[in-house]
This record gives sequence, structure tokens and C-alpha cells, in this order.
Amino acid sequence: MGFAAFIREHKEDWSSLEDLLSRFHKQKHTISAQDIDLLTRLYRRSSTHLAYLRTYYPEDSATSYLNDLVTRAHHIVYREEYTSGHQLSHFFKSYFPSLIQKRGLFIGFAFLLFLVGALSGFLAIYYDPLNLYVVLPPEIAEGVSPDRLGEGHEFISHPVISAAIMTNNIRVAILAFVGGVTFGTFSFYLLLDNGLMLGALAAVFWRAGKLYPFFAYILPHGIIELTAIFIAGGAGLYMGYHMLVPGPYPWKHQFLRSARESAQLLLGTFPLFVIAAVIEGYITPSSLTLGAKYSVAAVTLILLAAYYRYGRFQERQSASLDLTSR
Repeated sequence: MGFAAFIREHKEDWSSLEDLLSRFHKQKHTISAQDIDLLTRLYRRSSTHLAYLRTYYPEDSATSYLNDLVTRAHHIVYREEYTSGHQLSHFFKSYFPSLIQKRGLFIGFAFLLFLVGALSGFLAIYYDPLNLYVVLPPEIAEGVSPDRLGEGHEFISHPVISAAIMTNNIRVAILAFVGGVTFGTFSFYLLLDNGLMLGALAAVFWRAGKLYPFFAYILPHGIIELTAIFIAGGAGLYMGYHMLVPGPYPWKHQFLRSARESAQLLLGTFPLFVIAAVIEGYITPSSLTLGAKYSVAAVTLILLAAYYRYGRFQERQSASLDLTSR
């Protein structure tokens, strides 16, 4: 059976299961014995469908959708606690890392766009410093001074600057996500533009012989911050892609599904922005040596990689338990 035919044959069961799960969450006191029997049947049937999709179409959005649906049904069928706290824990412990892996192509493309922008900005300033006033906004271009890097930090109010940085970065992430409704074009532009600015600034400090201290001030918070921006940008690009290429589903249905996944990716970045803002507000302007700041950057990279691997391990463990319980 072809993929499109498989979806058409079974999507009614999945829709019924989704509707039933909504009733269980909203009206638990009115659930009948017949509803429970129906839930059990739909759960087992959908579990079989999920096993098929995992085998032959592991990267398709339908697999991700059905995995989420079957997981929700599993918690109810086996009477596991499924409170808001439990859902939140599950989301960050395993679902968010698995979603990053599934949408890695779009997140990787977001990184590539940023890299192209950064390289373009760097080369533009490297060959002609006057291009700085073309690449950067006037207020930023006029304020760039490699000789004053790190000055005035003793007068910074760390809580205020952390809050301001976090708010600005979340705003950028939301814009990158919302840019998906423009068929991804605004997300595309935003990633290029942010890369262009970083590359231009790096070229200014390169020409001044201060690239090492420049990145010592950028990387401690930048690794987490940029990772979150790539994820948010990838979410926007994913949504925009499915607006253009709905696949075997009706356009509206695919748009709503891709928008839901993209929103989940965006939600997962918020804690990353909080952590990055704290680092930028407290560690970046601190009196730590440049070497120590590079060490902080290395630690953030290791912790991000460890979190991702742990989340993928948790997802595989959960999938294994689901299969053995059916």
C-alpha cells in the first residue's frame, strides 16, 4: 500500500482518537464505559499504524503526529498521571529533542542561511571597511569601537540587562517563527540579516587584531542563543515549506499540523533564551579572563549536546516501552 493510500485509509481513526482524547481531558466525569472501550480499540489500532510508519516513513510529519497521539492515549489507557507538570516534563525531557531531530533539515538550513549571511558580512567589511555603514544600521556602525571592548561593564545593572536581552532575543525568535506565514521568506531574510551583522562585526575586530577577545564576549551566551535562533528559524522555514508543499494532505490540514509543530519548537527555545540572557547579563561583562569565558562557551556547547543526546535516549526508551506494552 502506498503512503498516500495508507493515510487516507486510517486518518479517520486518528481523528476519532484525537477527538476522544480531547473529551477525556475536558470532560472526565462524563466518560462512559463505551468511550473507554473505543479508546482502547483506537489506541491499539493506531499503535499498529505507528509501527508501520516508524518502519517505512520515520521522518515524515505523519509519524511525528501519530507518535504524539499514541503517547497521549497510552498515558490514559494505562492510567499514568498526565498532569500539566507531567506533560511539561515529558516535553522538555524527550519530545523537544526528538522534534529537533525530526526537523533537523530545516534547522540545519536555518544555520546555513545564517552562515552565508555571516560570511557575506565578513567579506564585505574585510575588503572595504566603509561597507560597514551599508551593512549595519547607522547607530550600530557608529558605535563599533574595538578599542573600547569591555569598557563600562562595572556600571551595568545585571538583572535589567538580562531581562532586556531575553526580551529582545525572544522577540527575534517569534519573528523568525511567524515569518513562516510569509511562506518562509521573512524567516529566510531574518536569518541572513542576523548572520550579516555578526559577520560584519567580526570583520571589524579582525582588522583591528581583536577577534579573539571579540568572540570571548560573544560565544559564552552566543552558542545557546544562536542555537535557539536556528531552531526558531527552522520552525518558520518548516511551516513555510508546508504552505507551499502540503503533500498528501489538504492544504489547511497540513498548515495547521506544521504550525502546531513549529509552535512547539518555538516554545522549546524559551528556556534557552533565559539561560543565554543570564550568561550575557552576568558572565559576559564580568572580570573573568578571556580564557575562562571561552571555557564557559565550551561548557555550554557540551551541555547542549548532552541534553540533546539524553532527550533522544529518553524518546527511544519511551518508544521501546510503548512497543512492549502493546
